[in-house]
Amino acid sequence: MSAHDVLVRGAGVVGLSTALALGRQGLRVALLGDAPAPGAREDVRAYALNAASVQLLTGLKVWDTLPADARTPVHDMHIEGDARGAALDFSAWSQGLAELAWIVDAAELERALNAAATYAPHVQRVTAPVPASLQVLAEGKASVTRQGLGVQMPRQAYGHRGLATRLLSDQAHAGLARQWFRSPDIVALLPLDRPQAGHGFGLVWSVPDAQADALMALTDAAFEAALADATGGAAGNLQLCSARAQWPLALAHANAVHGPGWVLVGDAAHLVHPLAGQGLNLGLGDVVVLADELARREPWRTPGDPRIGERYARRRRLPVQAMAQVTDALWQLFAHPAPLVRELRNRGLTLVNHLPPLKRLLTGRALGG
Repeated sequence: MSAHDVLVRGAGVVGLSTALALGRQGLRVALLGDAPAPGAREDVRAYALNAASVQLLTGLKVWDTLPADARTPVHDMHIEGDARGAALDFSAWSQGLAELAWIVDAAELERALNAAATYAPHVQRVTAPVPASLQVLAEGKASVTRQGLGVQMPRQAYGHRGLATRLLSDQAHAGLARQWFRSPDIVALLPLDRPQAGHGFGLVWSVPDAQADALMALTDAAFEAALADATGGAAGNLQLCSARAQWPLALAHANAVHGPGWVLVGDAAHLVHPLAGQGLNLGLGDVVVLADELARREPWRTPGDPRIGERYARRRRLPVQAMAQVTDALWQLFAHPAPLVRELRNRGLTLVNHLPPLKRLLTGRALGG
């Protein structure tokens, strides 16, 4: 008999969350993956987490351990198109919500999850694969184990890269997230109370590959000038306060997310454009559904029973496909140079802004409802 019920391959946010969620059920979990090494490269990413993800992290006893300045509520969101006056606004107050989302420091979230895993009685870190009834592949988009299983994950490259960094503004963010669809690039400023409470932002800038190279090569002063031009100074005078990072953007979905004794979760299963900030939320949604299916399984089924994988895959298929289609359609719409398409997309933004029921529906979907 195996000493473990589940082997989780990957110790990022999704892998750690999976290990903790299944360990809380009393399943014996082996976690394969290194904890962050002291002095590791600075992580400049910031995650936008929806209500469902926060609920999961709260249930794992992780959310309340995050430092206060590492999680910032988003109360409002302002989106601008690439024509004057085309805009869309969302407000937590008008939706009857406490907040639209939370912006979280990526490194702090991983630290909190690693600390929780260290003290979880049913989670054991291992340095090599061990036998288990179920393997959960949470190794990310370049999963070697997925490739070894013969699972295909063809990618539709956008020819864009995501560029991330941290910023400090002389103007208070007031819990307002901003986004500019500028065609062909997309700029997002996410309010974060680091490095200074009320004045920090996480930047996610989707730009064509050639532009990404140029932006990464700029001096700090020149980069700040380019950002001021892109935002029109709407968020104040923005200063760099971290290094810059970049990664290629693509749309992808594995041709199978489960098989005999294994399932895929997170980026090992699917990739979407970051313009809606839903990539990690989709991964944590995988964790919620997998944990639920394992908790509800019949007493005679082992964690690796194929029926569990089938149920998990069926429940995740539509939510993942819907988010992938929405984000891809938005990107394609704003990347199209035709003047007629430009007019239609900007009129569409303005129209949605005047339809409260549709805005409530969009908000509910984004929050995991």
